[in-house]
Amino acid sequence: MTDHRQDSGAATIWSALAVAALTSVATLGIWLGAATIARHRAETAADLGALAAASHAAEGPTQACERARWVTDRMGVKLLTCRWQRLDALIEVESPTGALAGLPAPAARARAGPTGQPP
Repeated sequence: MTDHRQDSGAATIWSALAVAALTSVATLGIWLGAATIARHRAETAADLGALAAASHAAEGPTQACERARWVTDRMGVKLLTCRWQRLDALIEVESPTGALAGLPAPAARARAGPTGQPP
């Protein structure tokens, strides 16, 4: 017959520490993934908004910027600025979600203009 009073419970403690460490790493990975997705969403919305504005440049800057706002609203980001430099549309957006605590919200800028013109 074995005496179980000699068991100190070290395996239970090590197992609990391992589970806590793995949970922390998984949580960090999920947070980083969410931040990356929010940044990619902002970049994509800025690109599409700039292309939409540039494709409607013939209608005037106001109408072109309204088209960019329409696109960015549907992508779930906030259009911060829409301005023109010569024939190029310059768009800046910010994602309202996806920012980690203490970090600024993901933002992106894009530029689009007519084809066939040197930059």
